[in-house]
Amino acid sequence: MNKVRTLLIVDDIDINRAILADIFEDEYGILEASDGREALDALEKNPDIAAVLLDLLMPGMNGLDVLAEMNKNKKIERIPVFLITAADSEEMLMEGYHLGAVDIISKPFMRYFLKHRISNVIELYAHRNDLEMIVAEQVEQLNQMNQAMVETLANVIEFRDGESGEHVKRICGLTRILMNQVSSMFPEYRMPKEEIEKIVMASILHDVGKISIPDRVLNKPGRLTAEEFEIMKQHPVKGCEMLQNIPAVMDRGIYDYSYDICRHHHERWDGRGYPDGLVGDDITIWAQVVSLADVYDALTAKRVYKDAFSHEKAVQMIFGGECGAFNPRVLKAFEAVADRVREKKWMSHQLQKNESLPGRTEG
Repeated sequence: MNKVRTLLIVDDIDINRAILADIFEDEYGILEASDGREALDALEKNPDIAAVLLDLLMPGMNGLDVLAEMNKNKKIERIPVFLITAADSEEMLMEGYHLGAVDIISKPFMRYFLKHRISNVIELYAHRNDLEMIVAEQVEQLNQMNQAMVETLANVIEFRDGESGEHVKRICGLTRILMNQVSSMFPEYRMPKEEIEKIVMASILHDVGKISIPDRVLNKPGRLTAEEFEIMKQHPVKGCEMLQNIPAVMDRGIYDYSYDICRHHHERWDGRGYPDGLVGDDITIWAQVVSLADVYDALTAKRVYKDAFSHEKAVQMIFGGECGAFNPRVLKAFEAVADRVREKKWMSHQLQKNESLPGRTEG
């Protein structure tokens, strides 16, 4: 059974409301308001209003005031508003259009033309609103597919790398904490929360290129030889080559962050990183943050080639430059959240003290 659509008729003159109600009551449910405040109350209490027939000249809150409020609460985007007018000024009508009104209802009312004009616009808005809902649902489904695909790829990497999948969760958590802190502390790095969450998801794929690294190198229990380290250093570029094959099925923003993080999470502030030898802020802030998160997790997690360091030892090594140079501002942000990082459950490990730097900390 189709739901009856409702018209809100707003006019301080009783007879005008009665005439309009008589024209439309055979097709629509009718709500009436005698002033702007009543109109806004009705809009708030009745989310299914299909259109508003709005008089401009009313005592107290007039029609323009109602339109202004509908702009503030975004209702003007989904509910068409028709201005009721007799001899109102052209200036008021122009302002009404500027505030989002779609058409003018002139007095005296012409029943046949009025019904068709308003019904046509209501149908257009209904189809547009339905389409927006469908698109929103499809975007949500695509986001879920993106996340599932990203997590599946990451789990493949983790199992090959001798991990259980916890490394990915820790990197996501560290990235979120650090990006939020960097964004709040330093205006030059400020980003919307929505973008930070895309970066968090993109961080999952930072090591996707390790799929291409031979097991004898990836899971070697000791220090890598110079030749083996050169093979390991290929994984950022190999990862980007893999990512180039999937942009059509991934959110563009997440893909761009994933590609950049994958390629540059081993770059260092002083230019001594790889593969491109970038220096300073030539490295994007999100790649810098994931880089620090990756190093911290590599230090504090048990790996096939090393035992885990304590949180305190890992922080000391990072600030002491034993793991390469980092942006001083990123280090300040890390220092500000270090206690929170240590206390996070997803960061907990069975830590063992080990005072010598392991053969590798590439994560």
